[in-house]
Amino acid sequence: MPVRSAFPEPGRRRIRRASLAGLLVLGVFLAACGTAPTRGASSRQTSRGATGTSTSDRPTTTTTTAPPGPTPLAGPVALAPFTPAAPTDGTWTAAGRTVNGFPAVYETRLVPPGGTIEAGIAWMDTNLLGAQLYSGSKSPGGGPYMFTAPVQTAQAATLVAAFNGGFLMKDAQGGYYTEGRTIDPLVTGAASLVIHADGSVTVGAWGNDVTMTPDVVAVRQNLVPLVEGGQPTAQASNSDWSVWGATCGVSSCSGAGIENQWRSGVGVTADGAVVYVAGPALDPLQLAQLLVRAGVVRGMELDINPSWPVFATYDPPAGAPAGPTNGSAMQPAADQGAATFFEASWARDFITMSARSTAVGAPSG
Repeated sequence: MPVRSAFPEPGRRRIRRASLAGLLVLGVFLAACGTAPTRGASSRQTSRGATGTSTSDRPTTTTTTAPPGPTPLAGPVALAPFTPAAPTDGTWTAAGRTVNGFPAVYETRLVPPGGTIEAGIAWMDTNLLGAQLYSGSKSPGGGPYMFTAPVQTAQAATLVAAFNGGFLMKDAQGGYYTEGRTIDPLVTGAASLVIHADGSVTVGAWGNDVTMTPDVVAVRQNLVPLVEGGQPTAQASNSDWSVWGATCGVSSCSGAGIENQWRSGVGVTADGAVVYVAGPALDPLQLAQLLVRAGVVRGMELDINPSWPVFATYDPPAGAPAGPTNGSAMQPAADQGAATFFEASWARDFITMSARSTAVGAPSG
């Protein structure tokens, strides 16, 4: 649409020089006044796609709509203790740096049914956090990998939390897929942690709850499901607890193992939050019960024994990267800690949870 000038040129007028000389000034004045914009008419160009340049004395402005920022899930509700416990048991405390001004991780503790030692529980907001699988030279092996320990500065800039992966692949009874490669064949029915290209993460039985789709970028399988339908599976209470992995003894891994040992697990809630649990004296059923109490609808066991379970959050100063000095382990008594994921010697897989810059599913650029 052509752009009309705010002040179009008046038409030429034929006038008699002698008799109308006195009216010339008045005529020009009236012609100019007749071309001024009337009240209510806009002198700014508003039609999308129009060409030309407005000569209005009011400057135009352009508004660019940025991609929507992430908004949080509803936070976790306090958990009822299984047995009389300390007043703070089941009460959530924010941990790690905030994302878009909101806490993205909460932690609490609970004593499992029949137990006496507290386990740690972490709740992670997947609207605010995106997941990344890091691979190690021992689990799964078969590198090199783009994402492997130590966490690099670029990734540390948004790192909020990290936690351990699963068994060595020879013991995992499942497969491993990452960075466009199948490292070990994926197994139907195996408990699977699945990460999508947008950083969203879920847990379920492979071939049932979760499957390979074009946007799947990582799958970490470990044993069979521990929680299904919001309840411990029948296998969780198997009297032969060794089906959930070989454990160390009380003071050494060289002798007979014990049922109540360090164990860790992960699951998802009905609204998509990720829950991680770890404790020093858990049997498989207790691990499942803790996951369920925290709202998990599908869950799996991760690594076990004193040397491997670890969950850490990071709270660096504004603008600074995450690192060992600003990290905190959820379970200080664990062998590993916040520095673990920044050590080049760490040879096992792990999962990072990092701040999102845009909402899930929103274009990133």
